[in-house]
Amino acid sequence: MPHPNPPKHIGVILFPGFQLLDVAGPLDVLNILSKTYPLRLSILAQTLDPVSTAHNVEPTIPGSDFAESIVPTHTFANPPKDLDVAIIPGGFGTRDEEVMGSVVGFVKGLGGLRWIITVCTGSAVLARTGLLDGKRATSNKKAFAWVKQQSPAVHWVSKARWVVDGNIWTSSGISAGIDLIYAWVGSVWGEEVASLIADSSEYERNTDSGRDRFAERWGVAKL
Repeated sequence: MPHPNPPKHIGVILFPGFQLLDVAGPLDVLNILSKTYPLRLSILAQTLDPVSTAHNVEPTIPGSDFAESIVPTHTFANPPKDLDVAIIPGGFGTRDEEVMGSVVGFVKGLGGLRWIITVCTGSAVLARTGLLDGKRATSNKKAFAWVKQQSPAVHWVSKARWVVDGNIWTSSGISAGIDLIYAWVGSVWGEEVASLIADSSEYERNTDSGRDRFAERWGVAKL
């Protein structure tokens, strides 16, 4: 059954070195949803400067200059007061200690939101806040060993496309955020709505949260 009081205001947490599809995949689904149901979007970051997918964590091949930026609407110091949902992406930026201090500090204050959604190594950010302690969660399988190091108090699920524990939804790597957001939309607005958006987008969904071949691919199925 659709949720009797669906969310109205969704926020995305950005930082330098975020993974583009972690953000763009879920937001495209929500863009379409917003044509039928009232939704507002806020983009939050440390400053109002455009936030780039470029990062300094791994070296770039000489001669390569390829990145995209998103312009925030709010800063961490002045966030909107009525957020219902926060989406936290992953990306190489999650390994940048200089960047992550302010991000983790801000996310730690989001525990009262109705839903928190992470994509890829966004769950590592959430784990560092303590909000995942004692909860089940998953993350990018190629980076799974590193993610687990961020908090041993989390019940990390190695073989899962996405995991739901209370108000927290976590997904596996990058593209898994699309399957997660369809599942979340289905849980809130109804499966018929989620299926219609997927079919309109010509997207073939994975509807089984436990179907995850990447756990074997990256050798973490038994971690």
